[in-house]
Amino acid sequence: MKIKILVDSASDIDLEEAKKLNIEMISMEIGFGEDIFLDGVNLSYRQFYEKLIESSEIPKTSLINEFRFDEVFNRLIEEGFEVLCITMSSKLSGTFNAAQKASEKYNGKVQVVDSLNVCVAERLLVLLALRLIEKNLSLQEIVNELNNKKHNIHLLALLNTLKYLQKGGRISAVKAFAGEIMNIKPVIAIVDGEVKLIGKAMGSKKGNNLLNQLIEKTGGIDFELPYATAYSGLNDDLLQKYLIDSKFIWENHTDKVPTYNIGSTIGTHAGPGAIAVAFYGKKI
Repeated sequence: MKIKILVDSASDIDLEEAKKLNIEMISMEIGFGEDIFLDGVNLSYRQFYEKLIESSEIPKTSLINEFRFDEVFNRLIEEGFEVLCITMSSKLSGTFNAAQKASEKYNGKVQVVDSLNVCVAERLLVLLALRLIEKNLSLQEIVNELNNKKHNIHLLALLNTLKYLQKGGRISAVKAFAGEIMNIKPVIAIVDGEVKLIGKAMGSKKGNNLLNQLIEKTGGIDFELPYATAYSGLNDDLLQKYLIDSKFIWENHTDKVPTYNIGSTIGTHAGPGAIAVAFYGKKI
């Protein structure tokens, strides 16, 4: 039986890209005031950041409920597919639990994987799943492999501003103000499925160096598996500068580093100007 991947929009895979990858995407709702949008459907990355910059409040996101998952699961089963559903971390949203609950009536034809990640790192699990489907593995074999490999995914992000962490209540206004004056660039990571502050540097140059040091600390990038960089905001200037500063990491492994947008799930708290690196670490 054919396998179809379903992923939520927290992966930052939009509707157009999902069609190109021949997968299904189910979108989260994002609210700016009274205006509600479907992430990656009628709200593009550019539109999101334009609204984020203009808004005085942090937008609200809502989990994808059981009913919406059931609708998609039922349609795909009727089309003759088994379904592999990959969701954002269960520690960041109730979306996984809703998908898991909706899957229970399909007698194993729908399997749900908690990525324990989000953003471009959740995407890496999807890309690995596509490789495994091409190898004609069974649905359960793929689930087992993803659940094993997901614990070795790293997502590191260097933020350009503390403003949005403060808006979201993650740090105090005093800390944000002091950090902005001192040009502090925090580094966040997904650790055991949750967002953690793992370092900070003064200025972009030292921030880029810190990001590279943290990559090396993991044991380095496994270039045999999917990897990527990403940026938030309306342009990728800071990411391009980082790629120059980190040329030694990539130059003997790839001619072009995959680059994507950081969407609303992380972008709401990171704000514009963030850069991220996601990869499977080498076993050490």
